[in-house]
Amino acid sequence: MKISNLAAELLCDEYAVIAAELPLEGAQVLELGCGKAEKTRAIAQSGKIASILALEVDTIQHTRNLQIQDLQNVEFRHGAAEAIPAGDCAFDIVMMFKSLHHVPLDKMDIALSEIRRVLKPGGLAWISEPVYAGEFNEILRLFHDEKEVREAAFSAVCCAVEDGRFQLVRQRFFSTPGHFDSFEQFEERIIRVTHTDHQLSAGLLDRVRRKFAVHLTAEGANFRNPLRVDILRKAKA
Repeated sequence: MKISNLAAELLCDEYAVIAAELPLEGAQVLELGCGKAEKTRAIAQSGKIASILALEVDTIQHTRNLQIQDLQNVEFRHGAAEAIPAGDCAFDIVMMFKSLHHVPLDKMDIALSEIRRVLKPGGLAWISEPVYAGEFNEILRLFHDEKEVREAAFSAVCCAVEDGRFQLVRQRFFSTPGHFDSFEQFEERIIRVTHTDHQLSAGLLDRVRRKFAVHLTAEGANFRNPLRVDILRKAKA
């Protein structure tokens, strides 16, 4: 298994890879760390899956998600990956979109065991994680360096494969497009998130602004965000 492949050239939305790789037809899906439910919506509206249970540990965002009324095949619950509120062998597919590295370091392994528990035999886990590289990462690490937690997340997945809890189906490497109209939008979406309390001094905020400004054009700032997906299968026996 590889933590990165910087030679990967594919640029696309993550859902395009999901649609090509996963058997969504009629699937019972669990999404862990659904955030603002953007991926949840894309999957729910694909017309393929049966249902989604979407969990979010951030109370503020979960409260907002409960206001969503137009996704009839989605149930939103408050819950964490390390303590999934669902029975054994309940799902065909479990998905984590760039959220395993947000699980506390001492609970990542537990989270993977929980994923295995709730998957049906032969079920699949889709675990996407940002690669520690790229121009956007250079800005992010000025105030929120995720190198340690991303490496820990990869190590936890490797251990779960090595000890037999999962079989590795394949890894996919590609980049997703990122766009911000302005620094103010970047600040709102990245710095002032509800799940992490970023406290930036005036000096650090100015450094981040100047680093971001290098990429800003009249049409905004565009980034290629490298991503790794580990597709895992729970053994049938």
